[in-house]
Amino acid sequence: MGAFLFETVAGYVGAAFVVAVGLFAFIKGGQPEKIGAGAFLFGWFASLMAQTAGGYFGVQWGVFALDVVMLIIFAAMVWKAPRSWPVWACALQLLAVTSHVMVMLNLRPPISAFYTVVNMTGYGIMLAIAIGTFWAWQERRAIGQDAD
Repeated sequence: MGAFLFETVAGYVGAAFVVAVGLFAFIKGGQPEKIGAGAFLFGWFASLMAQTAGGYFGVQWGVFALDVVMLIIFAAMVWKAPRSWPVWACALQLLAVTSHVMVMLNLRPPISAFYTVVNMTGYGIMLAIAIGTFWAWQERRAIGQDAD
C-alpha cells in the first residue's frame, strides 16, 4: 500500500490517482479488476489508519500485515484471473513486503528509501490495475458486450 499522506500537494495528487483508478476499475473493469481495485482501496485506507500507530521510523506491523494480505490476494489473482496485470501487481507487492522485511531485519535502509519503494510500488500497482481495466474494457467492446 502506498503511504500517501495528506500533508502535501503530492499526497492529494496521489489520493486522487488512487480514487480515479479505483472508480475506473469499478465502472469499466471486469471482475478481476474490481476485486483488485477494491482490495487495494481498502488496504490503502486501512494502511493510512495503521501508519500513525507504529511511528515512521520503526517497524509498522499493521501496515506489514496489510501488505502481506495484499500479496496473498494478488498471488491468488495470478493463479485464477485470466489476465496478466495481476502478475505485475503481485511482483510489485512482493517488493513492498520485501522492503518491510529489510526494516525488520535491521539492514538499515534509509527510511526515505523504504517509503519511496512502498509509495512507488503502490503507484505501479494502480497503473497495472488501470491498464488491466482498459484492456478488459476494450475486450468487452470488441465482442459487443459493452455498448459504451
